[in-house]
Amino acid sequence: MTTTLLRTADELHARVRHGRRAVVMTMGALHEGHATLIRTAREIAGAEGEVVVTVFVNPLQFGRGEDLDRYPRTLDADLKIAEAAGADVVFAPSADEVYPGGEPQVRISAGPMGERLEGAFRPGHFDGMLTVVGKLLHLTRPDVALYGQKDAQQLALIRRMVRDLNFGVEIVGVPTVREDDGLALSSRNRFLAADERRTALALSQALFAGRDRHAAQEALRARAREVPATRARAEALSAIGESRAAADAHAVAKATPAGTSGPAAVRCVARLVLEEAARLQPPLALDYLGLVDPSDFTEIPDDFTGEAVLAVAARVGSTRLIDNIPLTFGAAS
Repeated sequence: MTTTLLRTADELHARVRHGRRAVVMTMGALHEGHATLIRTAREIAGAEGEVVVTVFVNPLQFGRGEDLDRYPRTLDADLKIAEAAGADVVFAPSADEVYPGGEPQVRISAGPMGERLEGAFRPGHFDGMLTVVGKLLHLTRPDVALYGQKDAQQLALIRRMVRDLNFGVEIVGVPTVREDDGLALSSRNRFLAADERRTALALSQALFAGRDRHAAQEALRARAREVPATRARAEALSAIGESRAAADAHAVAKATPAGTSGPAAVRCVARLVLEEAARLQPPLALDYLGLVDPSDFTEIPDDFTGEAVLAVAARVGSTRLIDNIPLTFGAAS
């Protein structure tokens, strides 16, 4: 398969379409995470469909002092990765093509959901992101668009925009791709020096510690529910003691405050890992750690049940990284 490079929407619209068009939106500097998105798009589109990869570094979603000029531009390499992953088209428009009148006077607002977590640290970022995503959805006219779950808040906002504003497109989230050491793949990882990378591993380690603590708690609750109701509580706890010993040693051994459980324990365990990383050289500078409801990105209460997202953002040196994992909280025993 030979991937075609197109620069204008007119060129893209002139293509004869057969089957479904699946679009993967990127800012370039493609890596294996993007390749996974493209391969998934290929599976969804099928042999008769079409996969379009957009490459556009959107100036609207970079705030003052952020790394717009530093963001890598690697179109030749991107074309090779896209082609190997199964893309039919790389659509790489200029800023004039996307914003023909200059910066748009009318933009899409992310609302209150866009002011939390990432939005609190990057004011206006999600307004710019939704504006360009809305424009690119119109320019590429897909049946389905795919986005990585690493940018969980972005994905949630896109889904909300598509639903609230009646975009006729299916949105698919694709799980985060990680390197062997656990670091989430990101175009910004290339900026990390060796010692900075070691510190950066604390992001995923904190998430995994929270996940393991949660898994241990859920396993204990599950065993407790299996114990016949006729047995005394003390006897039941004794019976499940072996499960506590068998649960993930790192998570259970963390020194959480007495009586801490549920979401509070998950937050506490993850924060301990991040606090340790803040004492490393170079140190990790935490922006936020949140355990949130993915429907609106508000912090979940201790009695929460259902799907949640444990999210973190931090800086190491001059590089800012984000990561998250999904968790499910069951009914209390």
